[in-house]
Amino acid sequence: MFDKILIANRGEIAVRIMRTARRMGIATVAVYCDTDADAPHVEAADEAVNIGPPPATSSYLLVDKIVEACEQTGAAAVHPGYGFLSERSDFAEALAAAGIVFVGPNPAAIAAMGDKLESKRLAAQAGVSTVPGHVGAVEDAEAAVEIAAETGYPVMIKASAGGGGKGMRIARTMEEVREGFSLAQSEARSSFGDDRILIERFVESPRHIEIQVLGDKRGNVIHLGERECSIQRRNQKIIEEAPSPAVDEELRQAMGAQAVALAQAVAYDSAGTVEFIVAPDHEFFFLEMNTRLQVEHPVTEFVTGIDLVEQMLRIAAGEPLEMSQANVRINGWAIESRVYAEDPRRGFLPSIGRLSRYRPPEESDAVRIDAGVVEGSEISLYFDPLISKLITYGPDRDTAVDTMQGALDRYLIDGIAHNVPFLAALMDHPRWREGRLSTNFIDEEYPDGFAAVALTERSRTRLALAALAIEVARQERLRSLPDRRSPPTALDRKEWVVRVGADHVPLQISATDRQSPLSLSVMLPGADRVTTVTSQWRPGDVLWSGVIDNEAVDVQVRPATAGLHLSWRGADAVCRVMTPEVAALDALMPQTAGSDSTRFLRCPMPGLVVSILVDAGQKVSAGTPLAIVEAMKMENVLRADRDATVANIEAAPGDVLAVDAVILQFADD
Repeated sequence: MFDKILIANRGEIAVRIMRTARRMGIATVAVYCDTDADAPHVEAADEAVNIGPPPATSSYLLVDKIVEACEQTGAAAVHPGYGFLSERSDFAEALAAAGIVFVGPNPAAIAAMGDKLESKRLAAQAGVSTVPGHVGAVEDAEAAVEIAAETGYPVMIKASAGGGGKGMRIARTMEEVREGFSLAQSEARSSFGDDRILIERFVESPRHIEIQVLGDKRGNVIHLGERECSIQRRNQKIIEEAPSPAVDEELRQAMGAQAVALAQAVAYDSAGTVEFIVAPDHEFFFLEMNTRLQVEHPVTEFVTGIDLVEQMLRIAAGEPLEMSQANVRINGWAIESRVYAEDPRRGFLPSIGRLSRYRPPEESDAVRIDAGVVEGSEISLYFDPLISKLITYGPDRDTAVDTMQGALDRYLIDGIAHNVPFLAALMDHPRWREGRLSTNFIDEEYPDGFAAVALTERSRTRLALAALAIEVARQERLRSLPDRRSPPTALDRKEWVVRVGADHVPLQISATDRQSPLSLSVMLPGADRVTTVTSQWRPGDVLWSGVIDNEAVDVQVRPATAGLHLSWRGADAVCRVMTPEVAALDALMPQTAGSDSTRFLRCPMPGLVVSILVDAGQKVSAGTPLAIVEAMKMENVLRADRDATVANIEAAPGDVLAVDAVILQFADD
């Protein structure tokens, strides 16, 4: 086994690899760019080497810098994690030439599976089901239109060297093919240095299900079951689970056998993943093979008990697989939520800034957090917006979902926009609960984008009761201060009204127990019995953890003007606790109207202006492309949301814009 390894990555995956290496007694070396000097993965390593400035093209993607860092520190092997150089065969070859072991598959397997054209050909030869489509690279946009017509709409346009949702577009019309081809080719060129594009039939309403494989250097290959990865946005996964609610044992064995056959066809000798799309009738087709550790690997580790990083290290060191196919058992259920620095209310566009507050839920046997940030960390424009991965486990799917829901309620992040409210709301979604999934889930269930979760009677009541309990605890704290005059307090008053958003909820306290934990008996409107509310919350706590009628409830607490901003299960509202007299006056207060922002096209995320597609004075109709902005390695087309005339252009290609910066202004109607 290796004495020392270098991790050629950053963020959560670097920290996660180091955790296993430390357990195995292996010393670790981190590499970092200038802006990552204080990053957690640098702190977690035994040694660290600076490899240049951001972006990745000047640091993490420089093969010679990684080789030099190995030679400088004496690292015997390199684990690439995922992304960056993890699927570059030339990187594995460069390491081998320097006498350094690549912790991953052999270069030939990487090259074969990394080329989507070649991988599809090899898959067909190995007896693996493939999606109908054009075999070969597409020359230009006009050729793409012809091929799409022959293949049949809708089609998937994707980069041959692509992955992670980059360089991929779905097209349903000739116009969408032309636009999608250009965008996919541009993203592929900038992300992978390879702008070859292929086109294949897009299977409607499929599930995205993948099979984890393990192979050693002695020809042994096994699979570790499937992962369901159908909850996606912009072709990138958000939630994964193992096993899949749609896969029975017969389908699992059929998909597993094809995945193993493909791995054997390229002498695969590490951890890898064979991805399939599965139609509603359970017919499945090969999508691609990822020749690296997947982001979502923890769910497989939970249900199999197998540490995939450890297996990769052992295989790279020449050890045979420790288990056979007959030894693999799937126990329980695991779910992973990817916590991203992105704004679900703005179409999941990325967000940057400093984590002014970062308080993840506590880890346990059922809750795992793979994170590469701490409170105070900076989310950069240069890298993927993944903050962490939250993984929960249970003996069955319902338990794993419930555990995830509670953990998300306790996940506190401030300073940037993030997707925790969306994840929390999704865990409550009936279709998700029932396991009726497809890759169209988000588009179908949130066709107009994700907005704040509408308050239900249950969520409104929970927030009102939490707000009342907080106010009672606050008043009790004030009364206990020394040398303070004691006016009537919340503990003495029985009648209250809580404004939750725009709604007024009358509550009556029928009994109070002042001992710790504070306990209230509250009568709700129209109820025929009291509700018991118990909590040990103290003024200043950012999380109200209590019990409401024997149900554990965790509500996030943030200050707001004349009240508190409370969040629970993806729903949030500004709450204010008032006497009935004040509430009557509050109901008479006029509501202020927001300002009109329709006269401007604003940058929806921090990013680089790639191009301006219109001119001043030009008339545009709804849906007309106006500008392209690049952020987090993705090109985003900004379109007109109504018919209008462009008055002024305020930005130019090459400008780096902050969120909400004005790109152009429309003329008055």
